[in-house]
Amino acid sequence: MHSVSRFRMYPTAAQQPALLEQCRHARYVWNLALEQWAMWTRDKGATPGYTEQCRQLTEARISFSWLRSGSQTVQQQALRDFDRAVKNFYTGTRKRPKWRKAALHEGFRIVGRQARRIVNLSRKWAAVNVPKVGWVRVRLSRAVPNARSYRVTLDRAGRWHIAFAAIPPPLPAPGTGQIIGLDRGVTVSAALSNGELLTCPKLTSREEDRLTSLQRRLSRCRRDSKRRRRVKTAIAKLYARARDRRMDWVEKTSTDLARRFDVIRVEDLRIAQMTKRPKPKPDGEKPGSYLPNRRRAKAGLSRRILANGWGALVRRLADKAPARVEKVNPAYTSQTCSVCGHCAPENRKSQAVFRCVACRHQAHADVNAAVNIAAGRAVSARRETPIRVPPKREPQLSTST
Repeated sequence: MHSVSRFRMYPTAAQQPALLEQCRHARYVWNLALEQWAMWTRDKGATPGYTEQCRQLTEARISFSWLRSGSQTVQQQALRDFDRAVKNFYTGTRKRPKWRKAALHEGFRIVGRQARRIVNLSRKWAAVNVPKVGWVRVRLSRAVPNARSYRVTLDRAGRWHIAFAAIPPPLPAPGTGQIIGLDRGVTVSAALSNGELLTCPKLTSREEDRLTSLQRRLSRCRRDSKRRRRVKTAIAKLYARARDRRMDWVEKTSTDLARRFDVIRVEDLRIAQMTKRPKPKPDGEKPGSYLPNRRRAKAGLSRRILANGWGALVRRLADKAPARVEKVNPAYTSQTCSVCGHCAPENRKSQAVFRCVACRHQAHADVNAAVNIAAGRAVSARRETPIRVPPKREPQLSTST
């Protein structure tokens, strides 16, 4: 599986318009290929493939000077990426290709010999040769992998990045035979069966207050105004800061777990289904009206789930420790006692307190669930185990002499 090593790029003021032009060309070619594919019907025959689209691209570059001014390598790679996306969609490994929008999907990919044109300038700086742009400086935070392709992207906070795709060697297992269970939560991001509680860093309270203030200011800005663009950029910088902290925590935590334990067991959660928007509930008595569906509460819970990096943590664990990550059925692992096995909703007193009503075992609720996950315990059907009542003993009569 490929891993992505991302570095920060620092183009000059003259290089930034050239990079944006390459992004526009790649987005235009992708959307044009998507339009051809989306207009397919049974009576029109087969849609153009990659070879035919490359021929059409050559004709378009001859006719339009603005398209000819860009890199043919970037434009052909956009067609190749779209062809791969369509094949992945038909095989069921990826979702349907979507339209790429300006200011949201800014980037392009370089594959082949041009992707290896990298020169180290110093211990902390390097330069990469981007077609039609020139040598762009890159900040080195670690060694550049020996990759055959890279992708240049611009995020919504205005930062340029270059990501190299390479196949890293897996981390070796320690060989101690230890098995760890990992329970993911909202208050505690990850609870381990050995009692460790890990929390994903988020925005501080001061940053949260600033984010709220900026969002209120955004609602009062006029559309397509300069002030609105400035406020949106400031909000994007706060979200980018939170994402950087989350991904840094995910990388460090996954590396630490892969190096310390031989087997890592996690819950088999369908995060995409858990964070999906609730469906509207039509009111049968009032046509055209809808009943409350707790959309706001569900949106808040979904934001907290995504902010804790549930999916990213398991993905990076699978990348760094292949064949050592096992998924366990999550059914009622938080309601089952890890000591006696009694399962009942009354066992979970609160978010953090677990007190078994049968054996009186008390522990942190997330740690108790992590112990069940480490043992592979799960309840496949909703049930309540009977409370184990110790047998009554007959009172012994004492004889006095």
